[in-house]
Amino acid sequence: MSGFEIIRDPLWDNIQLDAAALSVLDTPPLQRLRYVRQLGHAFLVYPGATHSRFEHALGAYHLTGRALTVLQQRGELEQVPVLHQRAVRLAALVHDIGHYPFSHGLEEAGFPHHESLGVAKLARGQLGQALGALGGPELIGEIGSLVQGTNPGPLQGLVSGTLDLDKIDYLSRDARACGVPYGTLDVDRLLSGLTIIAAPNGRPEVGILEKGMSALETLLFAKYQMYRNVYWHHAVRSATCMFKRAVRAAVAGGGLSRDALAEETDGALMERLFLNDPTGLARAVHERRLYKRVLDLPASEVPDGAGAWIGDDPDLLERVEDAVARELGLQPASLLLDYPARPNMLGVDLLLATREGRAERLTGEGRAGQLGLPRIADELYRSARHFRVFAAEPLLGVTDRLRRLALLPADEVGERLMNGRALM
Repeated sequence: MSGFEIIRDPLWDNIQLDAAALSVLDTPPLQRLRYVRQLGHAFLVYPGATHSRFEHALGAYHLTGRALTVLQQRGELEQVPVLHQRAVRLAALVHDIGHYPFSHGLEEAGFPHHESLGVAKLARGQLGQALGALGGPELIGEIGSLVQGTNPGPLQGLVSGTLDLDKIDYLSRDARACGVPYGTLDVDRLLSGLTIIAAPNGRPEVGILEKGMSALETLLFAKYQMYRNVYWHHAVRSATCMFKRAVRAAVAGGGLSRDALAEETDGALMERLFLNDPTGLARAVHERRLYKRVLDLPASEVPDGAGAWIGDDPDLLERVEDAVARELGLQPASLLLDYPARPNMLGVDLLLATREGRAERLTGEGRAGQLGLPRIADELYRSARHFRVFAAEPLLGVTDRLRRLALLPADEVGERLMNGRALM
């Protein structure tokens, strides 16, 4: 295939798409991403955050091409199979095709993760035909394993890992769209620092040169800042909790199909919810009548392990929310709990090529004199997390009772529900 097109992008300027990428881009699963916002309900707080997963897919593809160029100029791709190289670029383009509307909220609500849904789409319909024409089942399988993070090839780290290009694009793009400085990265330095290193087991993988260490630390800190100030902003989380509860109610009532959720766009799903959401929460989110905080505890005030059931068991969470609402004389779904979790938020697992020619693995322990941020990752993670209770109306005199709920371990929460005991 020959020929290419240039797309203008507000972040990376010119993005060049070759014929292979164009054939994939013009298929329904990719075009659907034009109508799925990258940041879910963040636009209710940051009005500029209306960019789509389509833009992000183009950006990830573009950065992957730049990274491959760097590695090629060093002669490090000579032993990498051409099929693997092609699959990496296409994996960057298609990695989000399984995403639900409104970002990650529906995964939190107990629905399947988007990676598995996306991989299932690779061999179907027009996308399957396009990929089949480019490399058949072998290429499709290679792309699928890259998207799921299980590919043994040396370039897996460009698709998922500490320095994946997906992360570099979304942090940069999200920060610009929101108008905040937190996601600013030294992208050129990061890309120029990429290298392929032989791990101790002899298998080559993507790593970083020692000169790129400061840029890597900036990337990690930018990620922390974006979670604290944007992704886990209290109003964004309120809207997300309301949306999750609305979708679960609509699915439980038969008005929405679980299997069809990942085929919807933001607008189409909201239209369905307006007709099938018995809670009225979808309409409230649409009109920005968001629930307010009645409790906001930093994670440093929540014992280790407490509150984990909020993210681990959506069914238990819903039962607890309604039980607490009853104890406070409120209607079901009028009180919602939130304790977002991402334990590997600042995780590091990356090979470092030292100036002396050695290969060292960077981990959460960091490296003396080089990478200090991972050593305080747990503290930064705790400062980004908050245990919150949102309610439809102001609640007075209940803070201490709600605080006791935040301290309960999962087994005690379940036992109290089973025996009809008060949760607060």
